Amino acid sequence: MDTVVHTNALARFGYALSDSTRTRILLSLRAAPGYPSELADKIGVSRQILSNHLACLRGCGLVVAVPEGRRSRYELADPRIGRALDDLLGVILAVDPACCPASDRDGCC
Repeated sequence: MDTVVHTNALARFGYALSDSTRTRILLSLRAAPGYPSELADKIGVSRQILSNHLACLRGCGLVVAVPEGRRSRYELADPRIGRALDDLLGVILAVDPACCPASDRDGCC
């Protein structure tokens, strides 16, 4: 039973990371919570595209919307997600440093 649960959880995480826009959203939220309009500007996508990807990330259980008056602030659903992203990136760069040649200069991706 645990294997099925773990498989599904990792598949959801992998699906979230399979799109570069969703990955950029997660990496941005890893640094600090953000509002949709600010996130859209920061990563260079339209608000509609960002909204669609935020809905996917909410559905995957990776981000949550925190209502603040008439706006919602988005943040990682659990601080461990940010640490998991850091660990995953560290492992990927250790295994295949060529995947991100700029990592030595500017902190990667």
